[in-house]
Amino acid sequence: MDRAQLLFKTLVECYIRDGQPVGSRHLLQAAELPLSPATVRNVMAQLEERGLLASPHTSAGRVPTRQGYRLFVDRLLTAEAPTDALVAALDSELTADKSPRELVQRASQCLAELSRHAGLVMVPRRDLVDLRHIEFVRLDDHRVLAIIVCANGDVQNQLLQTERPFADAELVQAGNYLNHHFAGKSLGDITQGLLHGLKDDRLRLDALLRGTVELAERAFAPAPTGDFVIAGEASLLSLAGSGGSVDRLQELFQAFAAKRDILHLLDRCRQSEGVEIYIGDESGYAPFEDLTLVTAPYGAHDRVLGRLAVIGPTRMAYQRIIPLVEVTAAALSRALSR
Repeated sequence: MDRAQLLFKTLVECYIRDGQPVGSRHLLQAAELPLSPATVRNVMAQLEERGLLASPHTSAGRVPTRQGYRLFVDRLLTAEAPTDALVAALDSELTADKSPRELVQRASQCLAELSRHAGLVMVPRRDLVDLRHIEFVRLDDHRVLAIIVCANGDVQNQLLQTERPFADAELVQAGNYLNHHFAGKSLGDITQGLLHGLKDDRLRLDALLRGTVELAERAFAPAPTGDFVIAGEASLLSLAGSGGSVDRLQELFQAFAAKRDILHLLDRCRQSEGVEIYIGDESGYAPFEDLTLVTAPYGAHDRVLGRLAVIGPTRMAYQRIIPLVEVTAAALSRALSR
């Protein structure tokens, strides 16, 4: 590592730790290099010309830019190895006796508590979950309750509006047929593959199968939007008092409430096998322009079910947050796989 890289790395670490613009004298002391203050000032000026540092108007010191953080994370970061105690603590919080929804909620709380930022976890995508059992219960002539028991232990209740009345015996037969033929298949596979095959032959099916197809199409229809659980979002309020935009913060909390755009952002990197980091405007999403999102996938039995993330200021402790996100994703995956 040459002296410019070492000075830059030291400056970013100082700014992340202290939150104050770093001047040449402070940087020289922190770097412990045999250089003159004039040499350090010259290197800082060169780094600023490259777009890696910026000079706030109220200070003679420098702070990293978005491009500077990206260089630091990609090439200079020394990540902290997660301790055995941290892994054990996460495993004790994320246990197999909890439901999938409880695991997601607890994982978001763990992320928020351990990172001191906002922790977000996508609820497992409905179409990726395997079917264990389905039962239909008649409520009235045009309403049927579908009780879907998933292989991960989750139970989903779907209220179905039907085109015609179904007798109790028909509902039992439909449930038996679907359990026999489709148990162990993902809800997405049932919807996209097997049921479409039955639908193509609908005119040749007997009355039982026609009714089964109608019920199954409605019960296994993909949800129009996904969902996520978030904890610790109040920690982001401090950004408004540290030079952040109140309007931008308001946009962010509105985005948390609407959920759609954040889910779309996370879904863009759903197939990634490792950690993804969006710094500032890299997300292409305006409410995140003053923030960093560190996200990783979680799943069960070699299938990605969603992503979890820490959302915080660009001045976050990347060396600690990135491993935290990784080990939390691994702990959640272990719990869901048991």
